[in-house]
Amino acid sequence: MSSFQETLLLLWQQLGWPLLRLLIFISIGLLVANFIEALNWTKRLAVLARPLIRFGRLSDITGASFSLAFFSGVSANTMLAEAYDQGKISKKELVLANLFNSLPAYFLHLPTTFFITVPLIKGAAFLYIGMTFGAAVLRTLTIAIVARFMLADVDETGHVAGQTETKKEITLQDALNRTWKRFRRRMKKIIRFTVPIYILFFLMNRVGLFSSLEQFMAEHLTFLCWLSPQAMSIVVLHIAAEFTAGLAAAGALLQDGALGYRDIVLALLVGNILSSPVRAVRHQFPFYAGIFQPRLAMQLIFFSQSFRMVSIALITVLFFFLFPASGP
Repeated sequence: MSSFQETLLLLWQQLGWPLLRLLIFISIGLLVANFIEALNWTKRLAVLARPLIRFGRLSDITGASFSLAFFSGVSANTMLAEAYDQGKISKKELVLANLFNSLPAYFLHLPTTFFITVPLIKGAAFLYIGMTFGAAVLRTLTIAIVARFMLADVDETGHVAGQTETKKEITLQDALNRTWKRFRRRMKKIIRFTVPIYILFFLMNRVGLFSSLEQFMAEHLTFLCWLSPQAMSIVVLHIAAEFTAGLAAAGALLQDGALGYRDIVLALLVGNILSSPVRAVRHQFPFYAGIFQPRLAMQLIFFSQSFRMVSIALITVLFFFLFPASGP
């Protein structure tokens, strides 16, 4: 195989196929969200979150997005983007809804996290998952409370005050036609934004920009002097490499008896907090910019990651003071 063919193969494996796969997932999410909206199924899907939705004065669209987020984050965000573009929800509710969906988003990734952590860190996995789950619940409940005061123009039935809900019978064929029409129009826009942004981030990753940022963060952790040196190694690997690298180090230290459950969970929580911003921008922004406008996408990522970091930091502080310092 010539060097040119090897280059083409490398580009396909690292850029072409991941980009195509991303567009496929976005396309599926867009079709599902548009079809649900075309059939006026948002109220039915909102049943799962009805108590919180009514308490927070959030709309049925937010409730439907919440339910859909348990199965597809792309579809849930696409539903919110479509509703925002059509003026059905305000920007304020869009931001709140995106934050509100943190609990179903957590459940979406829970099986993967569970089956990776348990074999490596054993009983500490249940503590770590319990802490991160608590942070996700805290975020969703907090947003429901905040929304109740911020969305004064929405009543507790999920409708904008002063507006009446109009029900219109729609056939399956009409729904399919409407879905396909909206899909073609929006997919062109998604491709126009997603493809160049994804390529740009691919190039930034290839030149080592994100690795340099992660390495810089890993080298400036003097404020974590309250962690043991062994626990610090988990944090550094969590930031400079991947979550699984930190887990592997934690598993080895646990096996050797160098660290107990408490120190391992604290290290993983701290690593989670510090590694989130760079990875969120690198992994989330390309597809968020396809669903939302790039500027709005960056704002949503900023709010969600900031809120996520604060919630996990609070849980970490509580865990530090309330959990006894004992071995496994």
